[in-house]
Amino acid sequence: MWGQQTVLVNQPGAGGALAARAAYTATADGHTVFMAVASTFTVLPQLQPNLSINVEEFVPIGFVGEVPMAIAVTPSLSVSSLPELIAHSKSQPGGLHVAMPFRGGIPHMTAELFRHRSGASLTYVFYPGVPQAISDVLSGRVPVLIEGLGGPLASGQFKLLAVASTERLASRPNLPTVSETVPGFAASGWFVLVAPPGTAASIVRKISEDLQAVLARPDVRQKFQDFSLSTRAMSPQQLADFIGSERKLWKPVIEQMDLTTQ
Repeated sequence: MWGQQTVLVNQPGAGGALAARAAYTATADGHTVFMAVASTFTVLPQLQPNLSINVEEFVPIGFVGEVPMAIAVTPSLSVSSLPELIAHSKSQPGGLHVAMPFRGGIPHMTAELFRHRSGASLTYVFYPGVPQAISDVLSGRVPVLIEGLGGPLASGQFKLLAVASTERLASRPNLPTVSETVPGFAASGWFVLVAPPGTAASIVRKISEDLQAVLARPDVRQKFQDFSLSTRAMSPQQLADFIGSERKLWKPVIEQMDLTTQ
């Protein structure tokens, strides 16, 4: 569409802080944009008190996609439903171990929200990344994993107990929602496109319109569905409002977790 190559620069580390800083300080000419995840706006400022940037100054471009969180267990664990998992957790000295890819991400917040609302007894085991967490759950070393439904959790290797979508998924009608056990519970990971502070409105508008055109393509929508992803059209202002509402949703959970002292 643009007639030029797009270069993807992965900058993992520090809970997303490295990528956020790189994007924040990039030249605001439209040639560098940032694919930010939910925790960039909801957790990172609390997790990194010396972040030295203000994530609220990123310029919203458009919503890209979201995936509901899911609760899965190692196949050898003798539970087959979410109520059974909650009851089993309460019988474990010190709580049931849950694998966490990293501290402060949406899976971590989802687990904390679930623990608070369900009364489950959970103990988190943190890993440097998703592959290590998945490996230990599949081997049975850690019994529970909370992650986005796409990717490894959709592989059929885990025993899926529930998905944190607002209603059952058309692609998985037999998979219960968490809200069927914990009323009103919903949580998803999402990612959005934003620009460095100071990016001109005309550039933002152009990229936003092109993004929505691509996301409306049937082949792109099918690829998203293959990974249990969904998308929705949002203008830059609608995206700003969405990010604000997500901050409000997770703020009490973050304060309860007291991430800055962990």
